Amino acid sequence: MREYLYSLPSAYFPPKDTHFTLFPRRGFCFLPHLTPKQRPPSQATVHAMEVGGSDSDGREFKNADEMWREQVGDPSKKTDWYHQGVGYWQGVEASVDGVLGGYGHVNEADVHGSEAFLKTLLSERYLNAGTDGHLVALDCGAGIGRVTKNLLIRYFNEVDLLEPVSHFLEAARENLSSESHMSPDIHKANNFFCMPLQEFTPDAERYDVIWVQWCIGHLTDDDFVSFFKRAKAGLKPGGFFVLKENIAKTGFVLDNEDRSITRSDLYFKELFRHCGLHLYKSKDQRGMPEELFAVKMYALTTDSPKKVYKARSKGQANRPRIVK
Repeated sequence: MREYLYSLPSAYFPPKDTHFTLFPRRGFCFLPHLTPKQRPPSQATVHAMEVGGSDSDGREFKNADEMWREQVGDPSKKTDWYHQGVGYWQGVEASVDGVLGGYGHVNEADVHGSEAFLKTLLSERYLNAGTDGHLVALDCGAGIGRVTKNLLIRYFNEVDLLEPVSHFLEAARENLSSESHMSPDIHKANNFFCMPLQEFTPDAERYDVIWVQWCIGHLTDDDFVSFFKRAKAGLKPGGFFVLKENIAKTGFVLDNEDRSITRSDLYFKELFRHCGLHLYKSKDQRGMPEELFAVKMYALTTDSPKKVYKARSKGQANRPRIVK
């Protein structure tokens, strides 16, 4: 789930303090830079969620609570928030260029950055990087299966895909079924769940890695915390999350069109604490166009100290099962 380039009138000229911003699930839009007077107080002394933010129309909010009360302050508003978010993506083409907001050319840099991060994590968390076991991953916000096809299926014996937009998931099924260079008996896309993150609960201890990329911005803070608390039970011992997301320079930026929020690094870290997760490692994505949001990768664990686990053998692992 990620997509599309906004079409702007030819006579539109952005103000000189405006920059292009990529929303990899959304496209790009114009967002005003904060001036020094508009910047919040030092974040060393202010909780991240108490720092102000803005929306894609340039409106400013005193803090995240003010924004969330307005956007999802009652059940009907929250229902609309999620309905409009999925509705936006239902109108987007199921292609690499689509899911990367017209920036299909960043696919290679994105995959290379993710692969380097993943290889480091597997080598540190598992003996022999887990190659002597049977590894299973969950791709959250899987879209057309871009991350699974280009990365996860090469390192995991099974990958499940979770995606709420049905035509994206169908494209993923087709894209992955056409793979001929991987043996389906050793590496395969297994289950295809057409469901949003806020409604998903994984099977207990099924996954070695739960990969969440360019989709968590669609969740409210409460649902963000609820999702990770539920998903923790889906990790095997020694398993971990990888969260890869756009990063706001400070506070947050609300996208009024696709109903999503881009959070700052400190905002994310405060939410991680609420989830009871530990930041094991983080890394900045390199090689992206300068006009785009910064992108950061976080490895999150349920255990505080570093541990090395031996992956279970294939015979002991969860057996494959067909859901759809």
